[in-house]
Amino acid sequence: MLPQDDQPQKARSAVLPPKLSALKARMLSTHLHNSDKRINFVAVCFLGVFAIMAGRLVQLGFKGGLPGGVKGAADQELSAARPDIVDRHGRLLATDVRTVSVFAEPGKIIDKNKVTDELTRILSLKHPEALRHRLGMRKGFVWVKRTITPRQREEIFQLGEPGIGFLPDLKRFYPNGPLAAHVLGFTNEDNRGIAGIEKYIDEQGLMSLHGAGFEVKHEDLKPVKLSIDLDVTQVLRDELEKGLVKFKAKSDAGAILDVRTGEVIALESLPDFDPNDPGKGVTAVNKNRMTAGVYEMGSTFKSISIAMALQDDKVKLGSRLDATHNLHYGRFTIHDYDATHRMLTVPEVFVHSSNIGTARMVLRVGVPGHKAFLRKMGMLTRMKTELPESAAPIIPHPWSTLNSITIAFGQGINVAPLQAMAAVAGLVNGGNLMVPTFLKRDQAQALKVSKNVVRPDVSEAIRYLMRINAEIGSAKKANIPGYFVGGKTGTADKIIHGRYANNKVFTTFMALVPANKPKYLFMVIMNEPQGLKSTFGFHTAAWNSGEITGKVITRAAPMLGLAPEDVLPKAPFPLLAAQGYTYVNQPNGGGMVD
Repeated sequence: MLPQDDQPQKARSAVLPPKLSALKARMLSTHLHNSDKRINFVAVCFLGVFAIMAGRLVQLGFKGGLPGGVKGAADQELSAARPDIVDRHGRLLATDVRTVSVFAEPGKIIDKNKVTDELTRILSLKHPEALRHRLGMRKGFVWVKRTITPRQREEIFQLGEPGIGFLPDLKRFYPNGPLAAHVLGFTNEDNRGIAGIEKYIDEQGLMSLHGAGFEVKHEDLKPVKLSIDLDVTQVLRDELEKGLVKFKAKSDAGAILDVRTGEVIALESLPDFDPNDPGKGVTAVNKNRMTAGVYEMGSTFKSISIAMALQDDKVKLGSRLDATHNLHYGRFTIHDYDATHRMLTVPEVFVHSSNIGTARMVLRVGVPGHKAFLRKMGMLTRMKTELPESAAPIIPHPWSTLNSITIAFGQGINVAPLQAMAAVAGLVNGGNLMVPTFLKRDQAQALKVSKNVVRPDVSEAIRYLMRINAEIGSAKKANIPGYFVGGKTGTADKIIHGRYANNKVFTTFMALVPANKPKYLFMVIMNEPQGLKSTFGFHTAAWNSGEITGKVITRAAPMLGLAPEDVLPKAPFPLLAAQGYTYVNQPNGGGMVD
């Protein structure tokens, strides 16, 4: 009898199917005639394995050649497509360009120090240690550098490093360099808007679409048409740049506003930046001073104060105000820069830029009425346009009678220059205040979002005052022949260490073209312009901001469709004429109201 433990083995062999048992015997046999069968079996197994591997490689090829985890990381990191930005005539201001970026898979890199040194050499990296750190991270995907040149790509490819790869990418390109940079803003390396209109576009939902996983292609996006005119903006920037050098100012800025629609036709602020180099971006030095800075606007504020007094019927154009002596309030004394020491009519208050006369008008209105009017004019709240960069005004708390007296002539309140510009535009366009826009719109659309702030006759009175100031007052440097210009200067002493410094000023100039039927309002501001020999040592607005504005009008007006006229209008102010006032153009100065 066999041992018991052998019985089950025989039993199991006995139950194998005859064919399987025979196959097993042949495969395990060491006889030479069975070798070809064993080789064929192994070959079939290998072919099956290779077929599986080939299928997987084909699958990866259709997925972009990246493992699933790496591909997912790359998809999240790649730049998002953005719409083109064009000016009001359809000329390109910003677009996407296709580039190549280089990435790494740290886990596949054996000699990280060698790879770091080679990439640093090829890409001229300033901080190789940062790359060395990234290559040492336990991540499946890290960027080496966004946007490389074809030559750099070829050199990196020749390294033959399996842990380094390339991906198609997008980069924002601004063909006009720094022109209109503060309006356009810029994007980061991921093509996300960081400032200006670029950030506005993202806030309208573009990034939400990308974040939700929707594939948005550049060619599917409708261009964003701005109100900006590229050629006019070039003229403005050129004259500001020349003025910055000539008057040795720390900074300057300017804008052109269509008073009928509220469209910003041009805006520049110097120093500026090139949006093609986002690393240098916006700083305190090159910020947008037209919207992101607030300043005392000086005597340009007198337009608002006088309009308020006329609107409230506290004065008429023929009213006389006492400027025979300084105005005393408590321990403070208000005086005139160009004192006349006599009674002044309202036009004379404007032309002589009398602080005393303007303050007396505001005193007739009173503090509550003054605050209410400024609030209606949008001077007490932050102005919101499409540009995210906007500064809130600085207003006094508490607000006393003395505050109203100084604010009457533009001291004691700080507002954004574009904000003050919008207020004056609302006063001269018939009385319709509208928030400025950087997007193209027509007059009907503008009127729907406007609000009436003064009567038509008050609006005409302000235009008249600006006109005579350009003829016989401080705005003569902007009185370009043939354009019937109106203007107002503003010079504010800067506050240094809590005190007004009379040797450091902030100057402002506004010019209206044409003054009888206004279309455009021009504005130039200068920060600390210097007195020159050619200006007889004066550094007030008439000598610097006014001169620059006149040159901008001369060059830009024809581009805006304003042709100079040989004959000036004979009855430019019909509403005032109906009230018994007359105006006569004079070769050496404008007529005064009777």
